[in-house]
Amino acid sequence: MSDPSSALTRNAALSAAALLTSSATLVCCVLPAVLVALGAGAALAGLVTAVPQLIWLSEHKPLVFGVAGGLLIVSGAALWYGRSLPCPTDPAAARACRRLRRLSAILYGLAAASFAVGAVFAFVLPIFGT
Repeated sequence: MSDPSSALTRNAALSAAALLTSSATLVCCVLPAVLVALGAGAALAGLVTAVPQLIWLSEHKPLVFGVAGGLLIVSGAALWYGRSLPCPTDPAAARACRRLRRLSAILYGLAAASFAVGAVFAFVLPIFGT
């Protein structure tokens, strides 16, 4: 039988990894579009000069979104499985268990929202552009 607290810690780590990769979708696709839309093209040029890895992220959008989507799926499955695991009977451990579940759910929600916003900017809005 697996330890519920280790499964919850793993779920929080998976959610954090999903959030990190989903944030990469925002950096690659949303940030440049917003800067250009606000008339801050010079700021974008300076940012790309300072952080040239942004170009690589933009050129490899399908890979970035594939990795982020895969981590979201794995994290969502782990959260779904972990939702029915019992929390310990010790009051302090039970509070920590509930707090980790809540943190995992919040991180997962942020990651999913970041992924969705990035996907809209990367794949949907260019269809309507010129």
